[in-house]
Amino acid sequence: MTLLVVGGSGFLGTELIRQAVSAGHNAVATYANRRGDSSSVPWKKLDLRDVLRIDALVAQLRPLVVVNASSGGADWKATAQGPIHLAMAAAKYGARLVHVSSDAVFSGIGKTHYDESSLPDPLTPYGAAKAAAETGILAVLPGAVVARTSLIIGHGRSEHERLVHDLASGAHDGVLFTDDCRCPVHVSDLGSALLELASSSGAGVHHLGGPEALSRYDLGVLIARRDGIDPSLLPAGRRADTHLLGALDVRLDSHVTQCRLSTELRGASHFLHKG
Repeated sequence: MTLLVVGGSGFLGTELIRQAVSAGHNAVATYANRRGDSSSVPWKKLDLRDVLRIDALVAQLRPLVVVNASSGGADWKATAQGPIHLAMAAAKYGARLVHVSSDAVFSGIGKTHYDESSLPDPLTPYGAAKAAAETGILAVLPGAVVARTSLIIGHGRSEHERLVHDLASGAHDGVLFTDDCRCPVHVSDLGSALLELASSSGAGVHHLGGPEALSRYDLGVLIARRDGIDPSLLPAGRRADTHLLGALDVRLDSHVTQCRLSTELRGASHFLHKG
């Protein structure tokens, strides 16, 4: 399988490349600012705000599958419009597209559990951009996969794991919220599930969150215990007491997607267990 990993230099992209190469796939990766560390794949510079470059790259490589693991933050052109142009190029040149979206498309207002049939109602510019990308992608390429996920953890390299270490050491100010709940997923499980979807005939919205809902504080405690850090060093607080935008409690119900996968999406208590 010829696979193009967009956003290959990121945390998830790095894992996708590792698994793709291990499985014997012919992979190519893109980066926006800095190449990734892997020497196993060729690297191509790609800014998703550059429409002509998107078309030219897909035309040149003619991948069988494109996996978009990029993160443009709240930049509308990169996060909303860019993936739609990527879907247009995939449709034009006959590629399958797997697009990684986020539980940030949901508000947590009036409900906390969201399955694949739930309609987006984002609260943040980032969530709005992700929701717009989902709609546009499936409009121009109905056979695409939109895979929503949650907090991505793994191997001590995620931003969430680094934050726990920085808060415990005093290198970073802030707190871990006790009322901000998500469904963390291990990066290896997520990467495997995405590649499985890439090789399938499935289409539409899929949820790839872990089966266990945890507050960011409780997740931090699990990380601390795994890494030999005293959990009492972690400062706790409530997001509801701040002026930060964003949902409080959003739980991805991934049961339907999990039933279609051979990859097990483990809960955080499982993959962060020490011993």
